[in-house]
Amino acid sequence: MTQKQQLQLNKIDRKILAILQEDGRVSFAELARQVGLTTTPCIERVKRLQRDGYIKGFHAILAPEKLDASLLVFVQIRLDRKSKENFEEFYDQVMGLEQVQSCYLVTGSFDFLVQARVGDMAAYRAFLGDNLLSLPGVQESTSVVVIEAYRESLKVPIHDI
Repeated sequence: MTQKQQLQLNKIDRKILAILQEDGRVSFAELARQVGLTTTPCIERVKRLQRDGYIKGFHAILAPEKLDASLLVFVQIRLDRKSKENFEEFYDQVMGLEQVQSCYLVTGSFDFLVQARVGDMAAYRAFLGDNLLSLPGVQESTSVVVIEAYRESLKVPIHDI
């Protein structure tokens, strides 16, 4: 976000964003009350924040342990060739795998960091061998299995509230 974009958000906009990150299901009436507006102008602000791309969507946060996806793994992937086309091809393929939650093109000794969720180590072994390592261009991988998550957040810091 550029400084110009940040200037377009005033304190009320930032407070709306912070509240919606805490509870995306808050009613417009309650949201308006919390930020000191009436309902109609509050609705218009939320619509503008969506239209301008500050709010990408509203989602339910699911309990992975209830859905046979309790094992969280980060996989560092190095490709055999470095080019825009290779990066795009890998990204397109990896995002088609249902176990993949996110994929990042990164700097450093590897090219991509993939976050995946599976049921257990046997499921991870199958995912790694049958899916991830068979994608075109994958040269090597290093896995990091999460033992325990102490803080897991999807929140973006909202400054100057």
